[in-house]
Amino acid sequence: MGTPEFAVTTLKALVEEGYRVVAVVTQPDKPVGRHGSVLQPSPVKQYALEQGLPVLQPVKMKDPDFLAELRSYGADLQVVVAFRMLPEVVWAMPRYGTFNVHAALLPQYRGAAPINWAVINGETTTGVTTFMLDHQIDTGRILRQMPFDIPDDADVEYVYDGLMHLGARLCLDTIEQIIASDGRPEARPQEDMPDLKPAPKIFKETCMVDWHLTAKRVYDFVRGLSPVPGAWTTLIDNEGSESVLKIYRTAKTDLPAEEAPGTLLVMQKRLYIACADKLLEICELQMAGKKRMDAQAFLNGQKNIENYFAQ
Repeated sequence: MGTPEFAVTTLKALVEEGYRVVAVVTQPDKPVGRHGSVLQPSPVKQYALEQGLPVLQPVKMKDPDFLAELRSYGADLQVVVAFRMLPEVVWAMPRYGTFNVHAALLPQYRGAAPINWAVINGETTTGVTTFMLDHQIDTGRILRQMPFDIPDDADVEYVYDGLMHLGARLCLDTIEQIIASDGRPEARPQEDMPDLKPAPKIFKETCMVDWHLTAKRVYDFVRGLSPVPGAWTTLIDNEGSESVLKIYRTAKTDLPAEEAPGTLLVMQKRLYIACADKLLEICELQMAGKKRMDAQAFLNGQKNIENYFAQ
């Protein structure tokens, strides 16, 4: 059970390892295009069809017809990767139950966007967890965990790719553990920790840069959203006109910020923005309606950039 590219790698690993995948469950096709007239299948569905696997796309997980069809496949085990919350009637159906592959070291970063939030918060280590599903989201008994280092210059795309492949490996290890124990694998309850960091879904408003933060926190914020969905700010010129600027890559500096947070400066043909404590160099960006470019190209085509203010 899964939808995005992240889940395809695990499904592919199961197929190539020779496990009998009796069916694949994914989200309904998504309307795309100007009028929503074109339906786009999920990456998981595309791969499943290429492999000749049956695909189920329920709108509601408690739909009686879906439940009857799912039950007809007689699955021994269900694997969930980046899908949706399941009702008990679904996760309790197989004789070996259902486990989830989650892109974080639980109990930290429960939620829909664990990879983004780990980078945004400046973590140096994250990882993947497999756990048995229960009634609450991301709280089930932990089966296995594997750590993954986050370099200081890594963006979320790098971490996503690393965890995607690590998750496939951990899934195979977990299945071997379940088979060897005849469905009774060792599993431990998640710890009650005082400072749990959540990983809620990310919306457009979430991605707006707050220049009143320290330069390090803004640096982590940008790379935690790059390249998708992308951090953004509003540029305001002296006449009050506004335009949206997306920021994809920045560089830390030791230059103190003597101007108000959000002030743009150009020094030696480089673009900087003042944060709460230091200047942050802007390296890659994109103006609304324009292509993504490096700061040098942006400055070549943009006059009087210091008349703008980032808000």
